[in-house]
Amino acid sequence: MNICFYAPFKPLDHPDPSGDQVIGAGLYDYLQAKGHRLWTVSRLRCRWVFLKPWMVAHIIQQRKQASRFITRHRPDLWLTYHTYYKGPDVLGPAVCQKTGVCYVIFQGVYASRRKRSLKTWSGYMLNKKALDNAAHVFTNKTKDFINLKRILPDDRLTYVAPGIFPEHFPFSDIARSILRQSWGVGNDPVILSAAMFRSDVKTQGLSILIQACGKLLQKGMRFHLVIAGDGSEKNRLLKLARDHLYGRVRFVGKIPRKDMYRFYSAGDLFAFPGIRESLGMVYLEAQCCGIPAIAFANEGTPQVINHLKTGLLVPAFDESAFIEAMKTLIDHSDLRLRMGRAAKAHVLKYHDLNKNYEIVETVLSKTAYGHVVC
Repeated sequence: MNICFYAPFKPLDHPDPSGDQVIGAGLYDYLQAKGHRLWTVSRLRCRWVFLKPWMVAHIIQQRKQASRFITRHRPDLWLTYHTYYKGPDVLGPAVCQKTGVCYVIFQGVYASRRKRSLKTWSGYMLNKKALDNAAHVFTNKTKDFINLKRILPDDRLTYVAPGIFPEHFPFSDIARSILRQSWGVGNDPVILSAAMFRSDVKTQGLSILIQACGKLLQKGMRFHLVIAGDGSEKNRLLKLARDHLYGRVRFVGKIPRKDMYRFYSAGDLFAFPGIRESLGMVYLEAQCCGIPAIAFANEGTPQVINHLKTGLLVPAFDESAFIEAMKTLIDHSDLRLRMGRAAKAHVLKYHDLNKNYEIVETVLSKTAYGHVVC
């Protein structure tokens, strides 16, 4: 297939990484690897675009440019990755209606409550138009799937389980030995965490984790906390760590995603609250490397952590439960190992994108041609 690809919320090469960006890049790379030709038809970023009237002329120009491209290359379909009220697709529906190209959305989102706010009404309407015009919509979130079923018939909607490419996250015994030696942790259990240090729920979650670990240390627990990531709130987190975990915490900076398997291999459990986490790729990555995960049971975390089997989920903002979950896995190495093995097996069975994206490829070809392309 020849596919025009567009990511309205954030271009795939945007310098600020995020889980959504990782998912989009994974889909793009998968389709390319399967022999399909993808064109990035525009890099227009639509984040809060409906509050920026000065961008109207640029949007019109981008629509004309995309229409000319389609007229010249005649793609089989247009695939938009991630449209929702905050970053609605303002190109795809208009361009595809004008050119007659099949319009498809991956990770469409629908929330009717956004039409009740004056600030988000325009974004809601633009996103609703995109969803209404789509020949097919994919979603990898159960919450979104339920909401989308309210406005889309079953034959235009497909749920695809979230996942990773497991071959990118193998356990490495060599990396474990090298990193643990460089960290100076000895045989003590190592709690891992990873997030961008942004002034939002990411830093809030890391703050909760650091303070919870501080209380474990006060109880006489032996462990080390190692955190990967970087960002504007780094100094704040460093100070918090010095106050609560002096000598028992290490910040290792931002690690390239291709090297994250080495980081996960060196740990014994992964902990991050995941406040309003839509999915949380880090949980799947850590589990694929064979370590259990601990998080708040909110938003998308139950989709990627199987409670009591591959990790532990606790009520959101229940600090005592979060501390107890970490204590349980620190105290019981046999439980950690058992959960770690189950975690890897679970990811391979349910969250392997090599298998899950076969569904996407099949539906895309049926939508574009009415039959499966071999």
